[in-house]
Amino acid sequence: MPAEETIADAVPNNWVERFAPRKTRPYLRLMRADRPIGTWLLLWPCWWSLALATDLGAWPDPYFMLLFAIGAILMRGAGCTLNDLMDRGFDAKVERTRGRPLPSRLVSPLQAILFFLLLSFSGLLILLQFNNFTILLGLSSLALVAIYPLMKRYTHWPQLVLGLTFNWGALMGWAAVNESLAWPAILLYWAGIFWTLGYDTIYALQDMDDDALIGVKSTALLFKETSRRWVAGFYAVAAVLFLVAGQAAGKGAFYYFIIVALAAQFAWQLSVLRPESASSCLRVFKTNTYAGWILFLGLLAANQL
Repeated sequence: MPAEETIADAVPNNWVERFAPRKTRPYLRLMRADRPIGTWLLLWPCWWSLALATDLGAWPDPYFMLLFAIGAILMRGAGCTLNDLMDRGFDAKVERTRGRPLPSRLVSPLQAILFFLLLSFSGLLILLQFNNFTILLGLSSLALVAIYPLMKRYTHWPQLVLGLTFNWGALMGWAAVNESLAWPAILLYWAGIFWTLGYDTIYALQDMDDDALIGVKSTALLFKETSRRWVAGFYAVAAVLFLVAGQAAGKGAFYYFIIVALAAQFAWQLSVLRPESASSCLRVFKTNTYAGWILFLGLLAANQL
């Protein structure tokens, strides 16, 4: 592949490079289809919430699971496209992001806007399959989606806004089942926010030098050499809130073992993390997919046991 098409943090020989028609590749990269970790991180709160709302002895509705999966792909793509439109000037100055479709001029701003509108409309069609309460709840998240790309310009806490945005599915999954909200969903939402504060601080450690030079803010730049301790604190609060959310939903004793396994995965991340190494930060960040699986499969098992 031409050097200008290579994305620094994409897995080599991913499915987009290997199988996608050449003309579609810039758009697939724009929506991060070659880097699915973000889609998983957006999807997990939705699936967790479905499992949390499911009665003991039952299974989450597979139709809802499919809708949330498609919606996560579309809305993560739309969010990334909007983010890259707003950040294309910054991205061109950062080593890790200068190969993205907009700063490398493989996609024009007008093409990106039209692609964003297509993804957003498709996401709306998915949202309309749910009950009215869930539809209104989903629409109310658009303000967070819109302001997130701007936060790194004004605050060292864009990771908090990302957490508020990315974990909205923790509310929507519960609403899809119950047509209302309750404490288990709210506790799950805040657990996800602290989880995001942890993993996205790890992600931001990759770009500290470039971000400092161009004036972009992050929790990594705020915490600097104390970042590992802050991440440990965020993960600890997340684990406690995940536990309390399960208790509030009436999950059985087996759920405690799942939280222990989840906490162990968090501890492992901290033990192998090398904040000074960008490659280490990216590898550790990506293991949060495993954290998602641990909690989701654990909730399924707790419902059955």
